Amino acid sequence: MTEIHPGQRVAVLVDAQNLYHTAQSIHSRNIDYSALLEKAVQDRQLTRAISYVIRADSPEEESFFDALVDIGFEPKIKDIKTFSDGTKKADWDVGMSLDAVTLANHVDTIVLCTGDGDFSRLCSHLRHEGVRVEVMAFQSSTAEELIEAADSFLDLGDRHETFLL
Repeated sequence: MTEIHPGQRVAVLVDAQNLYHTAQSIHSRNIDYSALLEKAVQDRQLTRAISYVIRADSPEEESFFDALVDIGFEPKIKDIKTFSDGTKKADWDVGMSLDAVTLANHVDTIVLCTGDGDFSRLCSHLRHEGVRVEVMAFQSSTAEELIEAADSFLDLGDRHETFLL
């Protein structure tokens, strides 16, 4: 696949729940979204930066959503669903995949910030369409099939001093 160069148009799609839970469970810290976006873009032309987030009615989440906007992300917000048996569910897999497929005609590179193996088929599809796919996540919680399906993988855990607050 194409190497990185300044003329590339790039879209950055962040699975915020996936990164948050890994950063908390392994490092007890939060993601530095500013550093994440800067590294994902790498002096290329940013076309879109979208962060997929869940509203869970926690007191600090609105300020988090505002901070994402200030950094340069477009937050897409989904409310958490509670089922009759008390279980809760909220994920952005389909929405994130649809956005990636839609953006594929407008960018040269898509950076997926997630460790979710469900996105490995998306990677294969995007690469088949001629889009470079880069994945940024914590290797310790990233599905091997996702790493293998991408053109490149950056382990956030190797540089936790950069990507964690």
